[in-house]
Amino acid sequence: MTTVVIIVAVVLVVAAGLFFVFGQQPGGRGLQRRFGPEYDRTLARHDGDAKAARHELSERVKRHRSLDERPLSPEARARYTERWTQTQSRFVDAPQEAVAEADALLAELAQDMGFPDGSDFEEQTAALSVHHAEHINGYRRVHAVKRGEGGTEEMRAAMIEARGLFDVLVSNGTQSPARRDRHHAEGSGTS
Repeated sequence: MTTVVIIVAVVLVVAAGLFFVFGQQPGGRGLQRRFGPEYDRTLARHDGDAKAARHELSERVKRHRSLDERPLSPEARARYTERWTQTQSRFVDAPQEAVAEADALLAELAQDMGFPDGSDFEEQTAALSVHHAEHINGYRRVHAVKRGEGGTEEMRAAMIEARGLFDVLVSNGTQSPARRDRHHAEGSGTS
């Protein structure tokens, strides 16, 4: 009988410990997996306060999870792709202008797909991060360097990274990660 009581007590202590660790963290590891680098960015913005970061990301998911992305028509995809290609080709002669164009193009593309408009960058990127967390950093970088935060190399790197979000959006999510990665490796420049 004493052994049974000890076993039950140990099980209860372990269960309480697991509840304390995982039950107090709504979304915990799930949010970290879902948002990846965006989770780390949010955590840093909250000075390492994991509870505040999880709360912000959970609220973001509640606000934007039901957003339905509108697929682009083949004609719209072709127009956006052509505009991106022109923007990249201008980078050599006018990097600052090309970055500003890329920023505006991503905002317009996201809006056309049903995301909040680009007039509130933070709200638009919050919505995009719920659906495309693995690619949102490139858009944030383009937006930052557009304002003059960095030199030509930073602008080039931002354009390359932002291309990931552009590719996912313009392909209506049909482009597989392997195909995107191969495309980036083949065209690792900005053209």
